[in-house]
Amino acid sequence: MADMDDDELLNALGIDVAPAQVASRSPREERIIAGFEDILRFHQTHGRGPLHGEDRDIFERLYAVRLEQLRQLPEAQTLLADLDRPGLLAGGGAPQAHIDDLDTDALLAELGVDAAPGDTAAAQGDITVLRHVRSNTQRHAAEEIADRTPCEDFEDFAPLFERAERELKAGVRTALHFGRDASVTQDNYFILGGQLAYVAEVGEAIKAPNGESDARLRVIYANGTESNLLRRSLQRALYKDDTGRRLSDPDMGPLFGDAPEADDIASGTIYVLRSLSNHPFVAEHRELIHKIGVTGGKVETRIAGASKDATYLLADVEVIATYKLHNINRTKLENIFHRLFADAQLDLTIEDRFGNPVKPKEWFLVPLPVIDEAVNRIRDGSITGVIYDRDAARLVAA
Repeated sequence: MADMDDDELLNALGIDVAPAQVASRSPREERIIAGFEDILRFHQTHGRGPLHGEDRDIFERLYAVRLEQLRQLPEAQTLLADLDRPGLLAGGGAPQAHIDDLDTDALLAELGVDAAPGDTAAAQGDITVLRHVRSNTQRHAAEEIADRTPCEDFEDFAPLFERAERELKAGVRTALHFGRDASVTQDNYFILGGQLAYVAEVGEAIKAPNGESDARLRVIYANGTESNLLRRSLQRALYKDDTGRRLSDPDMGPLFGDAPEADDIASGTIYVLRSLSNHPFVAEHRELIHKIGVTGGKVETRIAGASKDATYLLADVEVIATYKLHNINRTKLENIFHRLFADAQLDLTIEDRFGNPVKPKEWFLVPLPVIDEAVNRIRDGSITGVIYDRDAARLVAA
């Protein structure tokens, strides 16, 4: 036996040395398996099969439709039998939509996707064409966005979202493309996936696998959910989202400038009014309730006929203070006051002359000395560094 080579020795022992034949799969079968593996990963993560419904994530809805199609594909039952340990192909885990009744357009509508013109794969409904199967990069990006859970203390954050939306509409904040400034800090607002997100907390710095600094965030979303994703995960998601935006900090821009703008007035007056209304609430808080406005003309002309105008609480008013300003932008100036005193805006509904309910605006529960300080801060440019503390009835550092 010493003269035998390896092959002869194995042959003498009755061992077949022929290479084992590895079963090969067609590209179609590989695609079916890849699509089903996505569904299995979803089941492993969520403990259930994917569900239909407009309130579901786009990928969950996609998996639900794909699973329904796989159940109707005879070859899939055999091909995926060894993989289907949860019994998903047998119908376990989720109520199903009747996709037999859906044409291609309706099917894509279920997924929230518009079929591209000439898309023959979509027209044929071929599930082996991976039009909707996420690439590894897309899947990794989705996994980076930690599962969102209900925010138990959302009532504490709801006013912040309301204010941010008001400021965005008023031009106090602007939505900027994410990229120029990629920083993520506490109290930042972003738009991700078409939804407003607020960074409520930034955890302690940790070292990412690549050696760079990272941190775990608590991010609250306007729909009442939250997630604890990593800062770099949020940054990557914002980079990849074509509609991803950062909301700028509240900033009015220059109130006083060398170049006139469309809404500039060469000489204007900020006026503060006090109502002489006999409404019980107004009478009780008369020394505190003020209307703040801006005019380019005479204040007396502006308030003429106040007793017939619901804007002025259908009562005469007295001018408490006026401040002369030059080359100011009316819109920006009014936005400053609205932002600064938004939490102290008078919430009062009265009936107009025709008995219709009216809720006057631009009336605030703010002491006159605070208004005076605000005007002075507007003049010296320090107004953007303070906020109004309604409980303390004074301006405090932002």
